[in-house]
Amino acid sequence: MTKSLNDVGGTVVKDLLPFIIEYTLNAICETAMGVSLQNLGEFQQQYRNAIHEIIELLVIAERKLYHERTGNRFLKNLEDDKETETEDVEVFGIKKKRLAMLDLLIAASQESSLTDLDIREEVDTFMFEGHDTTAMGIMFALLLLAEHKDIQERVRVEVNTVTQENGGKLTMKSLQNLSYLDRCLREALRLYPSVFLIFRDTAEDVKLHSYVVPAGTIIHLNIYGVHRDPNFWPNPEVFDPDRFLPEKMLNRHPYSYLPFSAGPRNCIGQRFGLLEMKAMIAPLVLNFYLEPVEYLKDIQLKLDVILRPSHPVHMRFIPITRK
Repeated sequence: MTKSLNDVGGTVVKDLLPFIIEYTLNAICETAMGVSLQNLGEFQQQYRNAIHEIIELLVIAERKLYHERTGNRFLKNLEDDKETETEDVEVFGIKKKRLAMLDLLIAASQESSLTDLDIREEVDTFMFEGHDTTAMGIMFALLLLAEHKDIQERVRVEVNTVTQENGGKLTMKSLQNLSYLDRCLREALRLYPSVFLIFRDTAEDVKLHSYVVPAGTIIHLNIYGVHRDPNFWPNPEVFDPDRFLPEKMLNRHPYSYLPFSAGPRNCIGQRFGLLEMKAMIAPLVLNFYLEPVEYLKDIQLKLDVILRPSHPVHMRFIPITRK
């Protein structure tokens, strides 16, 4: 993302959401599917227009073809084959040390009745949840940082310090040391949770004070509303990352913050999502001053499957020149 902005040169104004989605889509393809879409802009557009067809025709077919060409040697004896753990496997220019989720599904299909449709449904879920929700989180986080210059500068100082301590690079370990950026992202997800509501079907009678919700009732859980409840969040409309300081979280109700849901059906990709948000935002803040074009107070939200703006939202990226 950073390189694409630098390559343009000078101040760049971007239509934020499609710009971010291009990279979150490629990130989930490379990490979970083992397939790079970096040089496949045409297919990215096809994906947005027809998710099932692109998954079946490109992602799954391409990965199966790779295993056919390598004689399925990376799919054999998954539990015992140490080679898959230690050997760097070159896949579309990406070196991988472990099999991607899609590889495991393909291996399972060779040993069971798992069909291409079954694989596609699993991949659909990971592809959608793994890029669209994360893109929305990144977009709102960038907008909030752009409108709060003091917080943005504090993030920049932290990223610069951690980067210098790691020889000018951001690693998995160093990303976890970005504690202030982490608080900023959590606060952004409080104000603008990508999944703003969920539905649950009660498996048994549930007593809420004096009222009994019968088993089999469909319940709508308003996460957006809970995140702005003044009983749990003083001045709930204010962007304040320090709400997530450890000492301020001690006595907070565990279900007052649900950006990834909770319980047995919570989001299994929440660590991945937060790391991806850090990995994309940290270099952007380090290399550019973020300035808003549209302001959050003027952005009309669209209640879709996930929370999204109803119209294009732009941002100005101003290169930081260092002596």
